[in-house]
Amino acid sequence: MNKLKTLLKLFFTMFKIGLFTFGGGYAMVVVLENEMVEKKGWVEQEEFYNLLAIAESTPGPIAINSSTYIGYKVGGILGSILATLGVVLPSFIIIYLISLFFDAFLSLTLVAYAFKGIQMAVCYLIFSAGVKMVKKLKKNLFNLVLFSLTFVVFITLTLLSIKFSSIFYILIGGISSLTIFSISTIVSRNKGGAR
Repeated sequence: MNKLKTLLKLFFTMFKIGLFTFGGGYAMVVVLENEMVEKKGWVEQEEFYNLLAIAESTPGPIAINSSTYIGYKVGGILGSILATLGVVLPSFIIIYLISLFFDAFLSLTLVAYAFKGIQMAVCYLIFSAGVKMVKKLKKNLFNLVLFSLTFVVFITLTLLSIKFSSIFYILIGGISSLTIFSISTIVSRNKGGAR
């Protein structure tokens, strides 16, 4: 009975997140963190940020990948299915209903203005998620240099209208981190062996 209650709570939490979070995965990060870490305590803060890195690096939307992981952690395979279904179902229902009346829906002036307001809210949510992640970033020289370089390159390429996939930023960051880790491990072994 307790397991069923947890699974239902998981499904409805993810359904609520899917229903009220506009703007996709990055806009959902703040809401996911608030629900999963602060309110429910299903994952720790550090684990949540590691989860985001994994969810971003694997195929599929970040919100679905995150909810699947959290669902599995909380309720096993059934939990992952219910969490994924919960976060996807609202979008599916809304898009299906809009598709039935798409032309009439877009021609409504109120809808056009509502979407402009939603776009601003989405920009804020994405920016807020980014600021939170930067605050939680471990403040060492490598992380600060990598973040600064990525930020400058990203802004420069965007301003110059040069297309560069965000996947490459992730790959470059991962390869750089592995390289620095490997070098520091080799150096520390050599220092230990020299004694």
